[in-house]
Amino acid sequence: MTIDQSSPSKESWTISRICIWILIPLIIGILISLLIPRPAIGVIKLNEAIYSYTAQDLIQQLSAARDSNEIRAVVLVMTTPGGTVTDTESVYREIVKLRQNKPIVTVIEGMAASGGYYVACASDYVYAKASSEIGNIGVIGTQPEEPTVYEDIYSTGPYKIWGMPRDSFSRELEMLKQHFLQVVKTGRGERLKISDEVILRGEVYTGADALKNGLIDGLGSLSDAEDKAAMLAGIKHYSVKDMFTYAGLTVRAAQSIGFFRTDGNGNTTSYPQKSGLYMLYIPGLGDAQ
Repeated sequence: MTIDQSSPSKESWTISRICIWILIPLIIGILISLLIPRPAIGVIKLNEAIYSYTAQDLIQQLSAARDSNEIRAVVLVMTTPGGTVTDTESVYREIVKLRQNKPIVTVIEGMAASGGYYVACASDYVYAKASSEIGNIGVIGTQPEEPTVYEDIYSTGPYKIWGMPRDSFSRELEMLKQHFLQVVKTGRGERLKISDEVILRGEVYTGADALKNGLIDGLGSLSDAEDKAAMLAGIKHYSVKDMFTYAGLTVRAAQSIGFFRTDGNGNTTSYPQKSGLYMLYIPGLGDAQ
């Protein structure tokens, strides 16, 4: 009787070929997956007043997020009393531009007052802590002085030195107040549960009351905001990127240098250095006057 020794070898070779044809696509798939960037949530932090330096940093981070294929959504983490009208408006517009293509979720830590809340209104969703301070909707400014004649200073018009008459200043303040109201109503929409008159009282609410009044969407943490942003972007298994580093920034703006006044002892106050128009919460201002 003759035993055929070739059959097992042929069978082994066939099995090996099948394994190879299975493994090759699997290996190729793994290599391709390693080359494709993992979807990410970009985190931007604002822990100061909104003025020229911080606004520049924020805008650079927002632009980097908008231009990146890897960043699918953004979480803005804030604690701010607001800032200048112009810089706040600039940041707000950049967030609106980003939101056209990518969701943005704000999480309020300690405070989002005045201009801080103005910026938050551009978000798709807003979280806060129960004890956060939120609101103070409105504008504050220093009224121009009455024109005065100086013996040794000449100007080509009565308001060349003083900028504008007081009644024009009042009209501008009213216009900015109404614009702020429209930003809140546009951003919050049907979620708002308080009237225009109540909104414009300029109250500061706790996070719990802000939720009740429809100024925010929920009480939550940074991780809640990241999960919400991922859900809105339709991604899973995401990574988290610090947008300050991601945008190539290396030095944070000094702690509101040149923005807030200092007292005689060198302590930083809550009052801005320069007169002008602000979306800024200044606690105790009435007592100081």
